[in-house]
Amino acid sequence: MDEQNVKERQEICTERHLLAKERMEHMKKEETACGKFAEYFRTVSSFLTDVEAAYELVRTGKWKTFSVEEKQTWNQRLYQDVLPEQYGKSYANPTYAVKKLGEYGQLLSTLYTELRGAIPYAFEQKEEYLTILEELFLEMYGHFEEEEQPLKKSLEKTLYWYASDYSDVFLADRVAEQVDPSCDFAVKIVKESDWKDPSFLYDYGEYVTENEIRTLQHLNGLPEETLKKMADVYTEGYRIGFINTGKDLSKKGSVNIRYCLGFEPVIRLAIDNFAKMGLKPVIYRAAVSLITKKEQYKIGYYGAIANKQYEYDHRSDAALILDKRYVERKLEVMKHTFEKYESLAGEMAGPACMEIFGEKPFSPEAKSEAVSWSDAQNQQVLFYDSKASQITNQYIKGEERSFTIVAYPVPEIGEKYSEIFDEVIRINTLDASLYEKVQQTLIDALDQGEKVHVLGKGENQTDLWINLWKLKDPQKETIFENCVADVNIPVGEVFTSPVLKGTTGVLNVGKVYLNELQYRNLKLTFADGTVQDYTCDNFESEEENKAYIRNNILHNHETLPMGEFAIGTNTTAYVAAKKYQIEDKMPILIAEKMGPHFAVGDTCYSWCEDIRVYNPSGKEIVAKDNDFSLLRKENVEKAYFHCHTDITIPYEELEEISVVTKNGNHIILLKDGRFVLPGTEVLNEPLKELTD
Repeated sequence: MDEQNVKERQEICTERHLLAKERMEHMKKEETACGKFAEYFRTVSSFLTDVEAAYELVRTGKWKTFSVEEKQTWNQRLYQDVLPEQYGKSYANPTYAVKKLGEYGQLLSTLYTELRGAIPYAFEQKEEYLTILEELFLEMYGHFEEEEQPLKKSLEKTLYWYASDYSDVFLADRVAEQVDPSCDFAVKIVKESDWKDPSFLYDYGEYVTENEIRTLQHLNGLPEETLKKMADVYTEGYRIGFINTGKDLSKKGSVNIRYCLGFEPVIRLAIDNFAKMGLKPVIYRAAVSLITKKEQYKIGYYGAIANKQYEYDHRSDAALILDKRYVERKLEVMKHTFEKYESLAGEMAGPACMEIFGEKPFSPEAKSEAVSWSDAQNQQVLFYDSKASQITNQYIKGEERSFTIVAYPVPEIGEKYSEIFDEVIRINTLDASLYEKVQQTLIDALDQGEKVHVLGKGENQTDLWINLWKLKDPQKETIFENCVADVNIPVGEVFTSPVLKGTTGVLNVGKVYLNELQYRNLKLTFADGTVQDYTCDNFESEEENKAYIRNNILHNHETLPMGEFAIGTNTTAYVAAKKYQIEDKMPILIAEKMGPHFAVGDTCYSWCEDIRVYNPSGKEIVAKDNDFSLLRKENVEKAYFHCHTDITIPYEELEEISVVTKNGNHIILLKDGRFVLPGTEVLNEPLKELTD
């Protein structure tokens, strides 16, 4: 688009924006939407007025003159309606909305939630986005002006065409943000802010709490060499990941950096490190629109989550509009935009994620008033995920990209936050060479096996048989990867892709925290490597328990294969978790190194199975495929599930892990929660702290 067209488009947008603001001003004096709907429209209109005020503060530069206290007041003002203490009487709460607005409540609650996405748009000065949302609000209001009880289908149609028509704005921009370094709103904040002054945290437009402020203050208090160590572990893990998988990083020009607010001192150093590798930062916000977000999951940078129940309640809002035509529309926009940004997409090296943990475990309330997917829509979602993944992989090629992930605690973890933070730094920088040697000893035993038997003890009902890949040339091939802290920090696991046929039994964990959701007494039953039954004790009814697992672990698939079997060896992390009583708060990234774990979904090698990879021993890792991933050669849509969820059994819940050889001999690796294979006993040293 040439400069003249851009100018004309901006002028039209500004004119539309002014008209929308004027119309909302008139609304305050009107009573045309009367009765039980009047309060709803006044509430939402008042919220949008606050957003407009914030937009003006940023536009005029006045926001930059505010003190941290003034910015905090505004932050609370914008987010207060969805905070837990207010949520019970918020129209963003579908239960309250249905109670007050009847059959219209669900849709109008969804509308309000979509409009709340305007907060970050105000801070990014996205006038077009604000205008579109305000016009959507006014169009909905117009329905209630014309009729006291408008047809619900008319409202649904309005929401549908908003999402469909503006996919070429919201979704197209989302694709661009994922590959274009010039989309640098967050990069500028990281690079230009004085991080000694926490007021800059409010400049993102994200919700900010003591967690983010105290995280920043803690990092500011650390020695420069410690911050550098944190940044180096993060960026070196990324670089080494390319080397270990035989991928050429020099072909790439950008890296997607994902982090949580408060970690800017480390992220700035990481940006400098990546620059030395020839990589520019691409940093985008976690999506806030039903057009672009993936349920309640945060992909991108984000601040505090104001209310996890609110996020969970609205995870499936798109079900109000999703149909085959809408799915095709989104895929068309996605494909077209990737074509437009083909060159930049080809330069994207993949994500580097700095995650957080330590927040209070969340177990959601299931609400009948919340929007949910129909069975037919579930199939459409799975179809979209598959096609979207294929499109992405066409332009950001799986065989050329890599990633890295590291995690650190936040102050909410408890009074010993500083101690725990230091301990996690130590865990994230453990001597990889020691683990490499010990893990190779485990692999040498595992490579002799036909199957592995994992048996729980006490109340843990785990009794699993994992069928292993059969080696053709044991001198040159291996079944398990020796994972030594490159892409997956910290060090401490060996893993494989199980042979599905013959992999059978029960996986049981007393309590586990997956993707920010807590599961109590989780139990999955496998037959020939796929989930056949599942349950947990989160809810009173079995129906709710199954739905919880189906939605959040199976991701609405009828079943999933066991994509990974691994043995975690990081007993240091395990002891730290026990010492500080934070087992239920450990992220899966660290928790998976604290015992055997099993992933349901794709293998660890999805989209790059044909790349030859080797262990430090020089042996080629050959167990990369399973019956599903092999289908990529015939029908790629049947090959991948686009999810991978790790479930770990803690050492103390283990009776035994043993390898069964061709001759029927049992090589015992772990017994009663301790490593007993000769050459691995050193892993028990940290465990002595628990008995001393």
